[in-house]
Amino acid sequence: MFKRLSTMLPGGTEVPVPVASPKRSGDVYPTLEGLARLRVDAKGFSLLPRQPVNSLLSGRHASRLRGRGLTFEELRDYRPGDDIRTIDWRATARLRKTHVRVYTEERERPVLLVVDQRSNMFFGSARTTKATAAAELAALAAWASLHAGDRVGAIIFGDDEVVEVRPQRSRENVLRICHELVRMNRKLSSSSTPLNAANLNEALRRAVNVANHDFLIVLATDYIGNNDDTHRHATRLASHNDVLATLVYDPLGVSLPELGGVDLTDGSQAATVDVDSKVNERFVEEFRRLSETIRTRLRAIRIPVLPICTHEPIAGQVMTALGERR
Repeated sequence: MFKRLSTMLPGGTEVPVPVASPKRSGDVYPTLEGLARLRVDAKGFSLLPRQPVNSLLSGRHASRLRGRGLTFEELRDYRPGDDIRTIDWRATARLRKTHVRVYTEERERPVLLVVDQRSNMFFGSARTTKATAAAELAALAAWASLHAGDRVGAIIFGDDEVVEVRPQRSRENVLRICHELVRMNRKLSSSSTPLNAANLNEALRRAVNVANHDFLIVLATDYIGNNDDTHRHATRLASHNDVLATLVYDPLGVSLPELGGVDLTDGSQAATVDVDSKVNERFVEEFRRLSETIRTRLRAIRIPVLPICTHEPIAGQVMTALGERR
């Protein structure tokens, strides 16, 4: 259960604020069967460039996906109905007859998923954790890409390891990605290895090496560890590829309930904080500032940002953002 907060995330997404709601232990960790079942939900949306008018990726927004590349097929005579923008004026002048250049869309576009499974993602106040939400999002994107005939790979990073799955167009490769997501997610616990903030940039550096041209990169993280190097890697990725960034958040990380004295810890230090309206206002404002900084930086390099909340089913959020209907 949750009530609605009047503030909005960047992009106009309403932020749900939790009210004491117990979490079912079965939702803390994903299962291979659960991620495999998302194959059905993945048929409800597309990551191809032709988007509904109200999609996050449509032309009226700051950025849109370019989609698959084009391959030159032939130079031929102009025919009634041909797009005049395809006329080859040099060939037309040389041959003294109107000619057009014909292109065909490449049959596939590699997709690379960059998924955060560090200890900072092992947090959730209701339905599931940020880590599991990121895993579900990655599985959805993998199945949707496979349905579209694209090769799918992944870079999954935790605190103590970074796993690479090379892009392939097969059901077995998607299941391997799901298996690695489950394995790394289940390493997370309240006593996990301390946060390795630098692994966000390490994962992006590897993505730069893998995605040389015309990839779609889907990044699922809460951006802990974001710095100037992060922006530099993102800029390199966006210069030759399409990038879709998702900001995974939990409502309790956006707004604190007014509970009076609350014991808080960052894993190494602990303190008791009197949570009142003023403390919560500062907490909300800090989240707003950080998320707006991320969005502004990414928008400057034409990367759209999709907020993903832990409280709601991921497939529904993606379909809403992309303007699709079940």
